[in-house]
Amino acid sequence: MLRRCHDIVLITMLSTFTAHAGWWGSPEHKEWRWYLGDQWSTQYSKLDQINTGNVAELEQVWTYHSGGEAQIQTNPIVVDGLLYGVSADRRVFALEADTGREVWVYEPEHAEGSGAVVRGLLYWEDRGDQRIYATIEHHLYALNARTGKSIADFGNGGAVDIKLAYDRDVSKLHIGSTSPGVIHDDILVMSVRLSESHPAAPGDIIAFNVRTGEREWIFHTIPHPGEFGYDTWPDGAWKTAGGANCWAGMSLDAKRSIVYIPTGSAAFDFYGADRKGMNLFANTLLALNVETGERIWHFQAFHHDLWDRDLPAPPNLVTVLQNGRKRNAVAQITKSAHVFLFDRETGEPLFPIEEVPVPASDVPGEEAWPTQPVPLKPPPFQAQAFTEDMVTTRTPEAHTYALDRLRRARTGEPFIPPSLQGSVVFPGFVGGGEWGGAAVDPKSGILYVNASVMPWITTLYEVTESAASGPNGTAALVYAQNCIYCHGPDLKGDPLNEFPPLRDLKTKYTTDEMATIVRQGRERMPSFGHLTDEEVTAVTQFLFDLDTRQLDAGAPIVQAEPATPEGERWFTHTGYHRFVDQDGYPAIQPPWGTLTAIDLNEGEIVWQVPLGTFPELAEQGLTNTGTENYGGPIVTAGGLVIIAATKDNRIRAFDKDTGEELWKAPLPHAGYATPCTYEIDGRQYIAIAAAGGKIGSEAGDAYVAFALPGERK
Repeated sequence: MLRRCHDIVLITMLSTFTAHAGWWGSPEHKEWRWYLGDQWSTQYSKLDQINTGNVAELEQVWTYHSGGEAQIQTNPIVVDGLLYGVSADRRVFALEADTGREVWVYEPEHAEGSGAVVRGLLYWEDRGDQRIYATIEHHLYALNARTGKSIADFGNGGAVDIKLAYDRDVSKLHIGSTSPGVIHDDILVMSVRLSESHPAAPGDIIAFNVRTGEREWIFHTIPHPGEFGYDTWPDGAWKTAGGANCWAGMSLDAKRSIVYIPTGSAAFDFYGADRKGMNLFANTLLALNVETGERIWHFQAFHHDLWDRDLPAPPNLVTVLQNGRKRNAVAQITKSAHVFLFDRETGEPLFPIEEVPVPASDVPGEEAWPTQPVPLKPPPFQAQAFTEDMVTTRTPEAHTYALDRLRRARTGEPFIPPSLQGSVVFPGFVGGGEWGGAAVDPKSGILYVNASVMPWITTLYEVTESAASGPNGTAALVYAQNCIYCHGPDLKGDPLNEFPPLRDLKTKYTTDEMATIVRQGRERMPSFGHLTDEEVTAVTQFLFDLDTRQLDAGAPIVQAEPATPEGERWFTHTGYHRFVDQDGYPAIQPPWGTLTAIDLNEGEIVWQVPLGTFPELAEQGLTNTGTENYGGPIVTAGGLVIIAATKDNRIRAFDKDTGEELWKAPLPHAGYATPCTYEIDGRQYIAIAAAGGKIGSEAGDAYVAFALPGERK
């Protein structure tokens, strides 16, 4: 009898505890267990407590300062009452999801050097074994989900060095991770970020055992001899070519055991004379058997990419209705603002796709592919070319400035290859669609996607071996081949792209400190471990000693000279340049940022609205301009599309049927991340990382959560 009473008391205590903390047995639809909501990447929630009728009542209920001051692009996951995220300085943490109280923090052992932002984490459980998987640069960590302690028998003391899993020696090449992969049973499929210049590692898709960290299988995205697609590259390219990686994340159909993997461009992004051909499986939506890594089907969205047209987000898995027939589909957004829709099992396009002729390259050695695939439906959610009638009219001076620059560039049609005179890339390098992903309502088949309407200009820059024979010798050539596309030929960098200037370095660092940064990387800068000690010393001393007055007078850092007949011609580009007017606003007429609803059943646009404002322009009467935006939307059963993403430090809710803005609230910094929503003890929350740090925004370290007033049941 005494034992029975003890058990009753214990059960009562546990019930009280779990009711408060939400720990065992929480229904999955009330959580946010996976990156972007679920394994299908729908960015959808069935929760409807917060809805079109009461969303205007939302209030901020907690703020968590995670430490550091830099970008946070993490889409948090929420499991059993705990919210898991990553800080600006790449520490993994767990919070009570209803209060924001810190439960544990884990500081990765290998977080030194270069640091890509971490956009998400993975959760896995089996019979009481609950784990969080986090990838920081090229190490995959397994942590106890309740305590944050390392899982000692995973990999080497709790971590796996991804570089060791390759079939090629990549020890000196940059490998990192931005977005999480997927887990199916005991298989974890990785997503990796690589250098986008030469030399670069190959973007092989690698699967690990989720319990032990051992490699399960590998798929070569740059095919080896005898593999499908080998003939789309020059002979032997598999030994040296790089890129064609999945950095955006992936989606899983567990029932069919298919993982859908979007890949990026081959290196180098903007000049491909050394990779002539279509370059499978770069810029491709791959459908692989998640258990074996075998290819089921594929679709290449861009052939021989010269525009950095990485497939930027995991595809959305959705069921659509066509001609009265339900189709299990996969929808892939692109930076070019297209949506490709395929049958999930066969890869059959659900709307026609045409191979359209595109302009040829006028750069020596380049062989642009003569056609590119374009879906006839849905229509693109952004214009496809920047023409003179679209030039800004914000002020007469801005119009004159932008029009003059436009007339000196190649423009006016899609897919214009990069050129020596400058080519307009529109939609821009970051989209169109981008890494925040699209949200899709599984009940209606309507997809919601945000876009930045920003033209960019890319200009190629010739570098030859003879250019290194001048007084700067090896150092100038190393700079031109490795640094110029971020920091520019004038060393001024690009603050909007978070590329700092490289001037007056001797006042900030010693030569040894600078050499360490070059070798290991720092923040967004990748490691350049492939450089020899001589090259590192030379380029470091070169940057320290360079007279920037010569650059300001117009003298290039490397004097390009005509190559001899025996010489090798090689081109880089002068940097990632937004096409803006003299005041820094986009050179195109607004809107400069949009949110669009697309009916995937009919292939039609339902509505499109501006996203974001510039307060200083609104005071002048220029409202509803939209802004450049990063991070994606979520959609809920409460009838809402919820998104931050904008430069104006706001989070907003829109009516999913009409696009009407129903609510907005200030954030401590811009929310360049995709939010999540979840329920604890009968109360629905919306949480987002709000740390700014992009496109000139002030950086912070905050995560914030909103809910309706009081404790809703």
